[in-house]
Amino acid sequence: MADKPTLILDAWWRRVDELFSPVDRAALDVTHVVVWGRDESIPDEVLGNALAEASVLIAADPRIDTAVLDHAPHLETVIEVSGAFPDTIDYAACAERGVEVLSCAPGFRESVAEMALGMAISGARGLVAEHERFRSASEHWLNDNAETDFSLSGADIGFVGYGSIARETRRLLAPFNATIRAFDPWLPSTLAEQDGVELVELEALLRSSSCLFVMAAPTRSNRGMIGRAEIAMMPRGAMLVLASRAHLVDFEAVVDAAVTGAIRAAIDVFPNEPLPENHRLRQVENCILSPHRAAAVAGGRQLIGRMIVDDLQAIMQGRDERRLQRASLDTINELAGTSDADSVGSMATERQ
Repeated sequence: MADKPTLILDAWWRRVDELFSPVDRAALDVTHVVVWGRDESIPDEVLGNALAEASVLIAADPRIDTAVLDHAPHLETVIEVSGAFPDTIDYAACAERGVEVLSCAPGFRESVAEMALGMAISGARGLVAEHERFRSASEHWLNDNAETDFSLSGADIGFVGYGSIARETRRLLAPFNATIRAFDPWLPSTLAEQDGVELVELEALLRSSSCLFVMAAPTRSNRGMIGRAEIAMMPRGAMLVLASRAHLVDFEAVVDAAVTGAIRAAIDVFPNEPLPENHRLRQVENCILSPHRAAAVAGGRQLIGRMIVDDLQAIMQGRDERRLQRASLDTINELAGTSDADSVGSMATERQ
């Protein structure tokens, strides 16, 4: 391809092969002159020289202000690959100059949804609890009358936030013939209807759900939205799957409810990571704990690379559709002030 545009690939702290399959990494070289693309930070001098010609910047830590934009007259697209719209980008300046900013967050949906479903099944059926009882020879043989165990088949299942990961989880839940409801004030009703999901208010969702997936993106308005009063609305023994960010819940209230047996929980994300060694949650039998690894599986993030290749092709062909998430000023303003935002899909919706 003659006069190929320049693309800066500065993915570190992520590895290149973490994001791109060999096929998709090779595809970048076919369409672009790729600068850097190594598993280490790009030197400032290399970055500065490349920005003068680059049309695309792919970075885990993109830092874009008016000075950078002045130095990058050909820049058209910035793609972040950390998983959230960072506050190191001047989005207004980008919008003014026609620079599109994209987030890789939708690329986590398959691996995170799979983990969320696995945690839900394990928690609902008491698999981890019984496994641990085997260690002390206290397991319950043929006990089909457990007070808190339940099946997801035909269950009432709720989603707090219904973005990309929630929709993928909903797809995986199809064989269970469950009743699916969601609370997501940002979601067009037509999208919910397409998936056979009933949109309800938060209180109705909490009261009706035997399994509740919390998958909303952190915003300025939803910090701690699932607090003590909300948890008290949940049916006794209901399963809470926290697969978004701890920002969404009153974390100590979740722990308290699990301690008393009011709910059981499956948690992949925590207010402070790693979880302190002496944290009481480590001793709570009613919880399944995962060290923020829902996307941490071989190839689990390579959907991001496929989406990047597809979107770059669309851009070069003048097509408007995107698989990655576009930044908008409304979105960024709502996310502003959240320290752990990792948005996917609709503005009330998820992450990883």
